[in-house]
Amino acid sequence: MNSKAVVIPGGKYRLEWSSRAASASSGLIVSVASVVLALLFSGVFIALNGLNPVFVFETMARGAFGTAGGLSETLVKAIPLLLCGLGVSFAYRISIWNIGAEGQFVVGAIAATAVTIYFPGMPHWSYLPVMFSAGALAGGVWGLLAAVPRTHFQVNELISSLMLNYIALLLLDYLVFGPWKDPAGFNFPGTPMFETWMQLATFGTGRLHLGLFIGLGGVLVYWLIMYRMKWGYELRLLGANPEAARHAGISVTKQILLVMLISGGLAGAAGMAEVSGVSHRLMYSISPGYGYTAIIVAWLAKLNPWGLIVSSVLCGGVIVGGYSVQMIGLPASMSLIVQGSILFFLIGGEQLRSYRVRLRLTSKPGGE
Repeated sequence: MNSKAVVIPGGKYRLEWSSRAASASSGLIVSVASVVLALLFSGVFIALNGLNPVFVFETMARGAFGTAGGLSETLVKAIPLLLCGLGVSFAYRISIWNIGAEGQFVVGAIAATAVTIYFPGMPHWSYLPVMFSAGALAGGVWGLLAAVPRTHFQVNELISSLMLNYIALLLLDYLVFGPWKDPAGFNFPGTPMFETWMQLATFGTGRLHLGLFIGLGGVLVYWLIMYRMKWGYELRLLGANPEAARHAGISVTKQILLVMLISGGLAGAAGMAEVSGVSHRLMYSISPGYGYTAIIVAWLAKLNPWGLIVSSVLCGGVIVGGYSVQMIGLPASMSLIVQGSILFFLIGGEQLRSYRVRLRLTSKPGGE
């Protein structure tokens, strides 16, 4: 067990900390505490704007969960968050920091749209399966673009996956402002609307679509792989102790490539679900930051498959609630403050969870 100490100024006390194994129950406590502290922290900024924080949070909650329409819209936002959260969780399981879910989401949406543009004569029933496959494959390939430099050239995947986000976003801008721009769209930066058979079916008159079942199916598969299959055990071993995994005959390079392919594929599937189920066209700013918010979703759930459902709905509710507070004089970016605060306290809580801290009386003044 690694331990360190520092003498408090004055020499009478010293602060000691040592690493320790984190328990599952402490992870749940950290997640709940992070949300509570984030709300308290955000409340300070709300109060500085002259509003009652309790009233603002009540407004956000009512807007996201208080009506059938609000709950439906929250679930709409939760679908891409859940799929992207599954993707980054898959990678984090083996300690691969995939920060590129945003770019993988975008290229998935682009690839799905390409099917509608370049293959107009396919049978109607074939569009959705082909669009889903194209979106998932494009996202997976985008994930491999960060994985290959990591496995073959020791390039940090955190940097490469992050930079690939900007390439994907610039590609999106080029397409919707350029060759794919709808000539009948009144100069709007977007493609022509998809035909009905290219759109995911919705429930009732709202925007909630069949992508919900894609996300829930992904959670089930993730759970089966991680907790019911030998491969999942190998992945968890690789994440906990890479050296032990190597000695057990597990190919680290192969696993990283395969996991990043799947991780990017899930984010790409989220892009397909968004463009086919919600916007029904590829357009500028198709994502309000789903890939980045998915990092919070994964950390809040502690990579637990069922926890991902809860955290994605919570973060979706924060986004929808952010729209609600515009009616009382706050910008929709209030939701970004809450999300950022949650991530901040999650990271801090994880550090505290991983270390045991003690304050001891020194044996002699100035001594250690």
